[in-house]
Amino acid sequence: MSDDIDLTQAALAEEPLAAEASEGGAQPSELDRKINEHFAGAVVRKDLVKAVKGNAIVPSYVLEYLLGQYAASDDEATIQAGIDRVREILAQHYVHRNESELVKSKIKERGRYRVIDKVGVTLNEKDDVYQASFANLGITNVVVDSATVTAHQKLLVGGVWCLCDVEYFHSDDARVSPWILGSLKPIQMSNFDYDGYLASRAEFTTDEWINLLIQSIGFNPEMFGRRAKLLQLVRLIPFVERNYNLVELGPKGTGKSHIYSEFSPHGMLISGGEVTVPKLFVNNANGRLGLVGYWDVVAFDEFAGKKKRTDKALVDIMKNYMANKSFSRGVETLGAEASMVFVGNTSHTVPFMLKHSDLFDELPESYHDPAYLDRLHFYIPGWEIDTIRSEMFSDGYGFVVDYIAEVLKSMRNFDYSDRYQQHFTLGSDISTRDRDGIHKTFSGLMKLIYPHGEATAEQIEELLRLAIIGRKRVKDQIVRMDSTMAEVKFGYSDTVGVWHAVSTLEEDEYPKYYHRRSAKGAGDIASDEQSDPGQIGEEPIEVASLAEPTFFEGHREFQENQRGVSYDTMLLPYLRGATEITIVDPYIRLPHQGRNLVDLLVLLAAAKDPADEIAITLLTKEDTGEFQRQHLLMMNEIQDGAAAVGIKFTVVWDETIHDRSIRADNGWKILLGRGLDIFQKGSGSQFDLGARRQDFRQVVAFGVTYIREEAERV
Repeated sequence: MSDDIDLTQAALAEEPLAAEASEGGAQPSELDRKINEHFAGAVVRKDLVKAVKGNAIVPSYVLEYLLGQYAASDDEATIQAGIDRVREILAQHYVHRNESELVKSKIKERGRYRVIDKVGVTLNEKDDVYQASFANLGITNVVVDSATVTAHQKLLVGGVWCLCDVEYFHSDDARVSPWILGSLKPIQMSNFDYDGYLASRAEFTTDEWINLLIQSIGFNPEMFGRRAKLLQLVRLIPFVERNYNLVELGPKGTGKSHIYSEFSPHGMLISGGEVTVPKLFVNNANGRLGLVGYWDVVAFDEFAGKKKRTDKALVDIMKNYMANKSFSRGVETLGAEASMVFVGNTSHTVPFMLKHSDLFDELPESYHDPAYLDRLHFYIPGWEIDTIRSEMFSDGYGFVVDYIAEVLKSMRNFDYSDRYQQHFTLGSDISTRDRDGIHKTFSGLMKLIYPHGEATAEQIEELLRLAIIGRKRVKDQIVRMDSTMAEVKFGYSDTVGVWHAVSTLEEDEYPKYYHRRSAKGAGDIASDEQSDPGQIGEEPIEVASLAEPTFFEGHREFQENQRGVSYDTMLLPYLRGATEITIVDPYIRLPHQGRNLVDLLVLLAAAKDPADEIAITLLTKEDTGEFQRQHLLMMNEIQDGAAAVGIKFTVVWDETIHDRSIRADNGWKILLGRGLDIFQKGSGSQFDLGARRQDFRQVVAFGVTYIREEAERV
């Protein structure tokens, strides 16, 4: 360990850094190289979609289908040639609505021409023929043979993007359409090697595999914490589990509907206001099945809205379908496998909803019903998910969408719901419906992350806890609405009989409001005395709460995405009155890490008497790489600023340190699992409130241990 360092001289002694990084662009990461090695031909660089899309209004899976044909490689020359080819195909064959007459002319003059368009089919009962309509080309009454319709029944419901050869032959009979369908090929993969998929999965670690799935969705995994990644994967469960009922409510702009509109040709996104019984289930007038009969996932966008008008008959049929996987067509009962997803925006904060109503507060009145809500298997807390920003999108490799879509579809045939039972047992008072929700979520996550079945007890426990949390969030709101419902202890026991209670993040953040019950038939809330947060579960998870005593000895865990955490409440009470403090943190290098340190110094300076001085020593590692000079200059600026407010700030380089801690001469030692770097990256906007107050920001998962030592000079 060196002596005190003159930061000014050290900084000035360094050579200036080059203004720009070397040319040539980013190289593929080790993960990207591994992805291409084991899934050659089934993956594509995710930023290529934007490069080829232009003004073509088509889903991402259509573009990725084409990119998968021509640019599924890690060779730059092949990729560029593939991009050029896809652009050429789109330019020649994608039908823009404002150019439909030009395309019609090409078909007439050439006799046959290939187009990319969305095709829907209806049955003309009068003439007993199927007829296709082309959304962008604008032609209708194109005869389709029965074999094509039988092979691709989704043409009858909602339409499908296709590659079509359209022919033109004029007839003197005005009743005969001149347009003839020469061939039709839906844009989706016809087959794949599932055993090869499982074998290749075994070559990846869990973290690598999760990152591959996140990149396949289109996001940069480095921008997400572990919990945030898992919540993104929960959005995929409806594609891999039959009859899975999912709800996500949260602030706008978090990408709630993106997966259901862009990710898979087996999903259908519709506006909540467009839902009718004939469209969704069955048209009793002609017996034609609705969306649930043909699609794996039916997602309802813009589902929230208290004042939205709803069809009570639809709600009743939906409740029956969500519970029993069936609906009636006249006297006949029909079954279906479509999963139901409900996404909508919230207009209030979580504590506001908990104080005045519940977390389903935004739903239309007909759906704000315990009987309907009890059919939901998981509630994704949209308020935990970041607003989508440009830097969150990936330029790495991910599965071609139609490939992973077929993988997920094939796994709907499997059931992984019992894979936890050799390690854990659910609480005995968890109801059958609660268990169904937990089991389906757990099964879906297992299929997504461990399709090969190789998972440790610890890995299984992580997924089981998340599955329980999502169902608990639903059930707890129902209990708030219905005073006749008994509270449930959600948790599980391990093989040695130790009970593990489970709580939701909002339960830990706002216990004062979470465990109150709504007065039946009114919007007010029962008094504090009517509920005791500590009675839920025999051993509540030990998490930080601002209501707890200031001086706590022992260990605390903070959950990823938790808010309400700050140095002011977490550290300052233990450092008041100290005159000498030593901070050990090997990584105070990057600008945001320097700002974290400054935030702590500001609190310490404000808390002391202006006439007093504090000596603070930072033990850290020096950046000896290309950013060494910036590192030294940052430390020098911090040192000068601290001196102006009565803090003698000293930096000691120590290359041997690893663990993070703070020790003060008032007798307290604080062990910091992640050091001072506990906050998630913000939006970067100067108007972000989280940049002004730490307790408005989300944290990463971390732990803190408080140890009372004998007071001494540090």
